[in-house]
Amino acid sequence: MNAADDSGGVRSSVAPRRAALVAASERVEREFERFIRGKGLKLTSQRRRILKRVFGTNRHFTAEEIHEAFRRDRDDVSRATVYRTLSLLVEGGFLDMLELGGDTKRYEHILGREHHDHLMCATCGSVIEFQEPRIEVLQEEVAARHSFRITSHSLRIFGSCKKCVANELAHSAASAVTG
Repeated sequence: MNAADDSGGVRSSVAPRRAALVAASERVEREFERFIRGKGLKLTSQRRRILKRVFGTNRHFTAEEIHEAFRRDRDDVSRATVYRTLSLLVEGGFLDMLELGGDTKRYEHILGREHHDHLMCATCGSVIEFQEPRIEVLQEEVAARHSFRITSHSLRIFGSCKKCVANELAHSAASAVTG
C-alpha cells in the first residue's frame, strides 16, 4: 500500500514496515540478553548472530540447517553453540520447538506470528501451518466442561504430506506392476 507524502508524491509503506521489523528485532535482542544475563550468561557475538539468523526467517528450521547456513557462509559458529542457543531461545519463550519424533526437532520464532497449528509429515519432515477457528472453539468448550483454564496449547497432527502420499502411491503402483 502506498501513501501520499507531503510533496504530493507517493512513498512506499515498505520503509515503515522494515523499521518496525528492525525495532522488533532489537527488542527481542534486548529481551533475550536480559533473559540470559539472568542465567549468568552473556550475549556473545555468536549468540547474537544466531539470534539474527533465526529471526531473519519465517520458515521452520532445524538446528543442523542453521549450523549449515553458518558453515556455508564461512562463519565459525559452532554446532554446540547453535544447539545451546536454540535451547535458550525455547526456554525463554522466543522460539517454539516442534518435535517430529526421534531426535528430529524443528523450530520457529514467534515474533509477530499469529497462533497457528501444524500438520507434520512423518516421512519427509515438512510442516504445514494452519488456522482453524472451529478447533479453537471446540477446545474452549472442552476446557469449560472440565472447569479448566487454558494458558496455551499446541496442536500437531502427524501423517503424510501430499507429496509423500503421491510418492507412496506411485511406489505401490510400480510394485504392483513389477510384482
